[in-house]
Amino acid sequence: MDIAINGARIYWTLPIFGGIPITSSMVNAWVIMAIITGLSIWLTRGLKVENIGKRQVVAELLVTTCQNFVEGNMGKRYAHFAPFIGALFSLSAMCSLSSLVGAFPATSDLSTELSWAVLVFVMITYTKIKTNGIGGYLKGFTTPIPVFTPFNIISELATPISMAFRHFGNIVSGSVISTLLYAALAVLSNTVFGLLPGFLGDLLSQIPLFQLGIPAILSIYFDLFGSFMQAFIFCMLTMLYIANAAESDDNE
Repeated sequence: MDIAINGARIYWTLPIFGGIPITSSMVNAWVIMAIITGLSIWLTRGLKVENIGKRQVVAELLVTTCQNFVEGNMGKRYAHFAPFIGALFSLSAMCSLSSLVGAFPATSDLSTELSWAVLVFVMITYTKIKTNGIGGYLKGFTTPIPVFTPFNIISELATPISMAFRHFGNIVSGSVISTLLYAALAVLSNTVFGLLPGFLGDLLSQIPLFQLGIPAILSIYFDLFGSFMQAFIFCMLTMLYIANAAESDDNE
């Protein structure tokens, strides 16, 4: 099909529930999740206490790094969030990196980041209610004075929206800049080599030689550094929001 939603091509639609579209971003996200699951099973298979192998060393290194990362930002009290943060980071990074193999990255579809942000928002709200109770949670909207209630509600609802659009915007902006660079280099190549006389100029002007090498350098930033950085920022915000939601409980 040629129909697309948020840039993701629709493969097919489910007849139930009014025809739910199955897009390329959804398919690729599930493929990434299957790969992560397979790697987790492979790395943790046959664990030993002594005489451990290289595979177990890698698994322990990943778990220890994630555990220290969460405890360093949230405290040991919230160490149980480590599996969730690790899964969120790996899913975000690998979805973005899937563009390196020509796949449509799920993070280039706003619905992907929105689903993650809504999940985080539910966890934040649950933590606030668990910490302060329903009454304390609702009372928090009236602080410091009741007149701020509408603004506090808007601020609360803006949390998942800002998280989703920040991640989505940075990923898509990298794709847009890369596309514009490819187009500019093609025009530059055509212009420069078109100045050559005769058959040689006509031939070389049709070959975008300037596209060789230069985009690869930019790709290191947007596809590698950018993918890990945006996953890191999203996870950091998740930890900070959840930790701040239980701040009043920690001060007691």
